[in-house]
Amino acid sequence: MKAVVIHAARDLRVEEREPEKAGNGQVEVGIEAGGICGSDLHYFNHGGFGTVRIREPMILGHEIAGTIKAIGAGVSKFAVGDRVAISPSRPCNGCDYCLQGLQNQCLSMRFYGSAMPMPHIQGAFRERLVAEAWQCHDVNDGISINEAAFAEPFAVTLHAVARAGSLLGKRVLVTGCGPIGALTIIAARVHGAREIVATDVMDAVLKKAEQVGADRTINVASNAEQLACYAANKGYFDVHFEASGNERAIRSGLEVLKPRGVLVQLGLGGDVSIPQNTVVAKEIEVRGTFRFHEEFGLAVNLINRRAVDFKPLLTGCFGLADVQEAFELAGDRSRAMKVQLSF
Repeated sequence: MKAVVIHAARDLRVEEREPEKAGNGQVEVGIEAGGICGSDLHYFNHGGFGTVRIREPMILGHEIAGTIKAIGAGVSKFAVGDRVAISPSRPCNGCDYCLQGLQNQCLSMRFYGSAMPMPHIQGAFRERLVAEAWQCHDVNDGISINEAAFAEPFAVTLHAVARAGSLLGKRVLVTGCGPIGALTIIAARVHGAREIVATDVMDAVLKKAEQVGADRTINVASNAEQLACYAANKGYFDVHFEASGNERAIRSGLEVLKPRGVLVQLGLGGDVSIPQNTVVAKEIEVRGTFRFHEEFGLAVNLINRRAVDFKPLLTGCFGLADVQEAFELAGDRSRAMKVQLSF
């Protein structure tokens, strides 16, 4: 089978790999769509992120969906020909955190396409993938395989929304409108947000934010005063989802959060400095959010019921012969939102 393998920064290859066979409780899936994620781009452009570096060739990819080609022993839920979205999250379910229901914090997590451990966890950008049956979720007829491949990043934002608490009737600010920010807008709306304002520094992505449900968008590079207006009377927003990882976005969000508002940090940006006096005086709650677990099933359910629409976010699909072009486009925020590979 063919697989998309990263060897080092800017060294991306399509290679032949030996396919696996489905064992007990497993299924073999023909992968048909795979979304290029921000972490894939970090491996492609920089060879990793932070202290995580590529130390051996690794198959990339974890936003995937496809069709079951073979069934292992003991699998009764699926049949050959079923279309499925596959959760890349494989916790051990035996460590202290898993036993507390915190599988996203698993001490022995095997998440597709991760260079954190050594040997690396091989990813899912491959023509055939053997997965545990419990990782797979049925995709309804009439739902495109490309829509199904959005389940993983959407689950990330559903977990972020869960970390925020109830959004029913709340005013929400989203800073950073890349794929995760845009999907956060969709997730917040599904969970009852009353008003959603989105900010970024690029008009192209703000247009996408409007298309997926933002009530107002603000380009803070050219119109920062439009956001600053919300700071009157100690703030306006109940919840701030910060998806850029930018220190200025965090600071501006703290200014416009109401007393006892909640800041949920999705974006990664390294060490930042925040105004502690503002956090203390307005009793702001700062909450992190990391990956997901049970939210993957909810993501697929919402997709199956057509409760969400990701079509405005799909920039294009590329075959494996054009994988380099696909990664180059995916890294260009002025031209792309979500780029997928077709297998």
